[in-house]
Amino acid sequence: MSSQYVSEINADQFDQEVLASPVPVVADFYSTECAPCEAVAPKFEGLAELFAGKVRFYKLFRQGNRELSEKLGVKSSPTLLFYKGGQEVSKRLMGGIRRSEILEGLRQLVSAEDFQSALATQRPQRTEVDILILGGGPAGLTSGIYAAQAKLKVMVVDAGLGGGNLAVTHQVSNFPGFPKPQPGFMLAHYMVEQAKEAGVIMRLAAEVSDVDLEHKSLVLDGLETVSAKKLIVATGSSPRPIGVKGEKEYKGRGVSYCATCDAKYYEGKHVIVIGGGNSAVEEAQFITKFATKVTIVHQFAELQANKAAQQAARENPKIEFLLSHEPREFLHDGKTVHRVLVEDLVHHELRELECDGVFVFAGMQPNLELFPGRFELDRWGYLKVDEEMHTSIPDVFAAGDIATKRFRQMTTAVADGTVAAIVASRELGS
Repeated sequence: MSSQYVSEINADQFDQEVLASPVPVVADFYSTECAPCEAVAPKFEGLAELFAGKVRFYKLFRQGNRELSEKLGVKSSPTLLFYKGGQEVSKRLMGGIRRSEILEGLRQLVSAEDFQSALATQRPQRTEVDILILGGGPAGLTSGIYAAQAKLKVMVVDAGLGGGNLAVTHQVSNFPGFPKPQPGFMLAHYMVEQAKEAGVIMRLAAEVSDVDLEHKSLVLDGLETVSAKKLIVATGSSPRPIGVKGEKEYKGRGVSYCATCDAKYYEGKHVIVIGGGNSAVEEAQFITKFATKVTIVHQFAELQANKAAQQAARENPKIEFLLSHEPREFLHDGKTVHRVLVEDLVHHELRELECDGVFVFAGMQPNLELFPGRFELDRWGYLKVDEEMHTSIPDVFAAGDIATKRFRQMTTAVADGTVAAIVASRELGS
C-alpha cells in the first residue's frame, strides 16, 4: 500500500514514525474489502502529494495491528487520526470521508501560510465520459452496469458510499432472486461491486458543485471537472421531515430517520415511531430487537401499512399503538429528546409521552438541492419524465425515486435505470 507520498507502517513503527515525528502526521487505519477505505484512498493519496514535506501520511492495516487499534480506540475502517507534536489533534474521521473533511483536519496541523501554499499547487483535473450518473442507488448503479456493458465510458458519482436508501434498509424481502430476506447493505454492496466489475468509474463520498445541466458537467471535490455526452440524474429521495418544533434542532440527538443506523443506541429503552405506513411499521419491528418498548403514533384511525406488516406488528408484545394522534413538539432536556407532545385528533387534547428517542417515518421527498428550479416537475415535486426517462432538458435523463411514478420500490428504480441506460446508449450509437 506504500507509494511515493504515502507509507505503510505497522504497530512497531508507530511510536517512532507518528508520535516522535518532527512534522505533523495523518494516520489512516484501513481494512481490505472495505468500500469506504477504497473511496478515501485516492483523496488521501492526492492530499499526501499536495502536502508533501509539510505533513507525513501513513497507512496502517487495522486487522494486522489489532492491539494498537484497540489501544487507540480505533473501532472502524477507515479511521483517520491527526497528530501534531506527538499529540492527537482535530476530530477523528470515519466512514464515508470527504476530501473537505480531511482538508479541515490538515488545516489544524500546519500554519495558515503552509496550508494556503499547499492549496496553491493544486492542479485542476478534467475527465470526460460518455455517460455521467448522479446518484449511486439501485437506479444509478443499474444504469451504470448496463451502460458499461455497452462498452461506454461511465462514471457514477455519489455523495455517500453507494446503495442509496437501500444501504440503510435493514431487510429487503421482495427482490427477485433472493428467496429469503436480505440485509439491505449487502444488496447495496453486491450492486456496487457489480458496477465496478462492469467497468464503471466510481466517485464515492464526493462533494458536487457547479452542476451545468445544459453542458452535462459538474465539479467534484472542488478539483475535478467531469463532462459527459449524456447525464442520468438518480439522486433519489430522502426522509421527509414533519416540521414539528424541536425536530430540526435535535436531529441526531434523539430524533432519527434511520432505524438501521440508530436503533442499536436504544438497547433497553422506550422509542416512539411517528408514522403508520410500511416503513414505519416494518422499521418499528426492527427497533424492537433493541428497545424494550416501541410506541407507534399515527394520525389516522387505521395503519396504512400492508396487512402482513400490520399483523406482525400487532403480534409483537413490545409494540403499542396510539392512533388518531399527531406530534406537536419534541421536548428535550437540552441534550436529547425525552418527551413528545401529541394531540388527540378526536378529542383535541394534548398529552406528553415519555420516551428515550423518536424515529420519524413520514414518507420521502426528492433530492433536488443540486438543481433548484431547473427541471419541469410534477405536482408532487418529482422530475417529469417520458416513457424513455427523458427529462425536460435535452440529453438529461432521470431514474429511480426522483422521477415521476406511481410506485417507488427498489424494483421500479432498477427498471428505470435499465431504461435510461439503454436509451442513452442507443442515442450514442452503442
